[in-house]
Parts: sequence; C-alpha cells; structure tokens
Amino acid sequence: MRVSAKVDYALRATAELAAAQLETDQAGPIKGERLAASQQIPLNFLENILLELRRSGIVASQRGAEGGYWLAKPPAEVTIADVIRAVEGPIATVRGAKPEDVAYTGAASALGEVWIELRTSMRGVLETTTLADLVARSS
Repeated sequence: MRVSAKVDYALRATAELAAAQLETDQAGPIKGERLAASQQIPLNFLENILLELRRSGIVASQRGAEGGYWLAKPPAEVTIADVIRAVEGPIATVRGAKPEDVAYTGAASALGEVWIELRTSMRGVLETTTLADLVARSS
C-alpha cells in the first residue's frame, strides 16, 4: 500500500484536531497555521486538504479572528478509513478499479482474490482504528 503525502498530511492534521479536542474535552477552533506548524505541513496544501475534510463532514470550520478548524464528530467516531476516503477515495484499487472488477488469466488468474483479501485486511485495521485510538497510542 502506498500512502500519499495527501493522506499522510490529512491523518496528521486530524490527529492534532483530535488531540486538542480530547485534551480540552471540547471542539474549539484551531488555526490552520497552528496545525501546519505543529506537523510541519505546507499551509497551502493543508488548507486544500482541510477543505476536502470539511466537505466530507469530518472537519468543521469557522472564519474570522476567532475561527479555525475542529472535528465535526467526536474523535472516537472518525476512523482512519474515513479520513483516507475523504481525501483520496476508495481504500484499495487496482489500476483505479475495484479488485473484484479486475480479471486475470492463466497463472495469474487468482491474483484478483489476493487483491480482495488484501483490501479486506487493510479495511480491518483502518475501519476499526479511530482518531481517538491514534491519539491514545501516541501518548
């Protein structure tokens, strides 16, 4: 599995938002500049990622001097898979197609089954690990 910079940055930013929410037990806004600095993420790239996360309902935002970003849901309700899908789409594809839609012949005919098994294994981890779990493991 290849993890893109976009997914890496999205997970790091949402982990920061989750940690802030869990520490203060509230969802107050955090400036994009603070998120970018804390995780050493280019601000322009991060703002685009946060926009995608907002569109998907994972992050909420407020403009203005008191504005910023926060998780739209409790950290225990947002999985790593949710974040990945929000910024990049499906978890596992083969050349852009679902594993069950790819066909092989000859000695490679069972390869589609392997891709499906791989996707199932990845989902098993990514769909059960929440941002709250990630923050707890980081403490």
